Amino acid sequence: MGLLQRRILLGSGKRRSWWIGVLAILSVVAAMVVLAVPAGGNRKEPASLSTAGPATTGPAASSTFSPVASPTAFSALETSPAVGEPRTTDYRRLASAAATAIYTWDTRTASYSEVYSRLRDWWDVLPDGSNPLTVFVQEFEATGVNAGTYATLAGEQARRSATVQSLVCDGELAKVRDHPAPWVGLHVCTATLSVVDQSKSDRNAYAAPVSVMVNCPPASTAPTDHCDVVGFYATPSRIVY
Repeated sequence: MGLLQRRILLGSGKRRSWWIGVLAILSVVAAMVVLAVPAGGNRKEPASLSTAGPATTGPAASSTFSPVASPTAFSALETSPAVGEPRTTDYRRLASAAATAIYTWDTRTASYSEVYSRLRDWWDVLPDGSNPLTVFVQEFEATGVNAGTYATLAGEQARRSATVQSLVCDGELAKVRDHPAPWVGLHVCTATLSVVDQSKSDRNAYAAPVSVMVNCPPASTAPTDHCDVVGFYATPSRIVY
């Protein structure tokens, strides 16, 4: 932008050239804004995903709880539930199902794109965009899988399964007691999962925590008849204890 400005100032100084430059800049900005707005039916896969290690177990000393800042009226169109997602107002049931889905995949039956898209469908972006998909990508990778590792694991016919061993929500969590959710209907649950990674030659069992944010009626940001998942944390330092 600085270079463009210098060229304009050092040019002929004609008003017509100046306006052409301004219009070009405005066109680029407008195009960026349009591309930044998520389209309901065209969810764009990230161009590349960084390498992430498997989630570690146990509480992190710097755990923080930072849900969306403030509610705005629910305006999204009603959508069908994602694959395996219960349509319910029971936030504990939904959080438990989401936690299991986050740590479940099978390279023998689904590509990485399919696994990503399936879990992406669980994440409901709020009308104010305060829970962007960039956070979803970061937290999904924190489970220890991304496009690169998944391709390698596929050669080993790897798969992962998970079951919920414990689930604590809202006031049961010290972090939520200290920093309550910003509106009625937003719930925070942390599940401890028993996870099993298997391949043709190996089997590894371990425990993994994951925190799930669920938005329910009467929140103005929630549907009228069921709850939605609006976020989850798998990064160790973000788990809510």
